Formats: sequence, structure tokens, C-alpha cells
Amino acid sequence: MNTYPKYIDLHMHTAVSDGTDSAAGIIGVVKETGIGIFSVTDHDAVKGCLQIRELLKEDDPFFVNGVELSCRDEKGKYHILGYNYRTDNSPIVELVNYTHNLRMEKVNIRLNALKDTYGMTFPQEEIDQILSLNNPGKPHIGNLIVRYGYAKDREEAFVNYLNKIKTRTPAIPPQKAIEAILESGGIPVLAHAVFGDGSQLLDDAELERRIGELKEYGLRGLECYYSGFSPKQQNMMLSFADRFDLLSSCGSDYHGTNKMILPGDTNLDDVNEASSHLHDLLDIFMQKT
Repeated sequence: MNTYPKYIDLHMHTAVSDGTDSAAGIIGVVKETGIGIFSVTDHDAVKGCLQIRELLKEDDPFFVNGVELSCRDEKGKYHILGYNYRTDNSPIVELVNYTHNLRMEKVNIRLNALKDTYGMTFPQEEIDQILSLNNPGKPHIGNLIVRYGYAKDREEAFVNYLNKIKTRTPAIPPQKAIEAILESGGIPVLAHAVFGDGSQLLDDAELERRIGELKEYGLRGLECYYSGFSPKQQNMMLSFADRFDLLSSCGSDYHGTNKMILPGDTNLDDVNEASSHLHDLLDIFMQKT
């Protein structure tokens, strides 16, 4: 039996998407926390992983390329994690370039709706700053709304304004995301399935339907150890991994100061005591180095 680092975190975000830490900052946080294996899974972006690769030293913690793709079909919304993919002219890189353009279109729709529907105005330099970001999204706009006094906090900005704005832009279906990850030599994993795209709460029947359908598309794993899961939810996800013979992943969803989640907070005290499905995933990562 292999021995693994006690702490791992396969779901972290940098400032390339909606985190607040730079690539160097993430490496520093990982080392300070004692995390032995980590992945950066920026939303619809691989630039953070490329930056990490350039900075890593030989004795730094083990790093795995990651990405979190926002998907939607006629049955719902999903976040698909992709791990260990190639970045050299791979389908995943083509897909994130496409999704970046969709994301920028959504940002403009939201900013225009805030002005036209709610009368919110912001200095042009603030708008230009958001548009200059690698992958701007609702958290960045929410922070802007709060900063200019239109909401007391970002939750209010989301509930009262941003979540009411319909962007109606094309969406990546989960099947396409899974195919792109597989064709890039990667491993597709369903993120925080209990919560759908992060804002839902799905029942057992819907989870079983989704997991079964996504496995037919090529899904290979489930995020079973996650900061937001209760013990009951974690056990449910582990049972789904057993039932569908899927790998397990482990992530905090760390976003720096944009979320009250600590790095390495995965509800797993020691990786060596985890499900064999997580060990199988880590073995795949280590064999490809």
C-alpha cells in the first residue's frame, strides 16, 4: 500500500479566476498549510496552472494541473473538474479560450443590466479594471456593488441583483467538457455534486440520475471530500463512488479572501485513511510524472 501526504487539496482558485491569491501566493499558502499534493482549478481557465508550473521548485509540493468548467444542459447546471490534462495545443485549452469569450460577454451583460435596470453607475476606470481581468465573474462585480454602497455585502449583491440578471449566453454542455478533458489526457470529475453548480441542493434521485448520465459521457470521478459537505453528504458521495465505480477527489474550494474557506479544509483528517477511490486517483497522478 502506498503512503500519501497527510493533507491534499485538489480544488483551489487563484486570481486568474475568482480567487485573491497569485500563483506565488498559492504556492506559499500550500507550503505553510503542509499540503503535500495540490491542484489549481480556476474557473474556465488554465493560465493559473501555467503560472504555477513556471514557479515550482524541485522540493515544492506535488502539483496537478486542474480546471473547473461551468456547464449547462437542458437538465441543469454542473461544474466539471479536469485534472492532469495536457496544455500543449490540447482540446481543453481550446475550450477554455471559448468559455473565456462567453464569460466576458456575461460580464458586459451584467454591468449593462445593473445600470439600465437598477440605476447603478460606476467609474469607467473600475469597469475597465474588471474587464482587464483574466476571467472576471459575478464575485468581482459583487465586490464592486458593495464598494459603491449599493449592497451591504456580496451576498446581498448576489441575491438582490446579480442572480436576477439573465445572461442567456450559450453554455458548454457537460458532455463536451468531459470529452475535451479526456481528449487532453485528463480525468473529468464532478465537483460538489450535492450543490450542483454551487448554488443548489440536489436530492439523492437527481444525483443518481446526473452521475449515471455523466458516467456514460466518460466521467471518471466524484468530489467526495469537500469543505461544504456534512458527514451525511460526504458518505452519500462515497457510496455513489462505490456504486458507479468512480474515482474520488478531495478539495476545499479555497478562494483566498473571497470565501471563508481555509486551504486544505476538505473534511479529511488524513488522506491515508481515505477511500481507496481517492488513493486510486492519486496513484494515477503520480504514475504520470
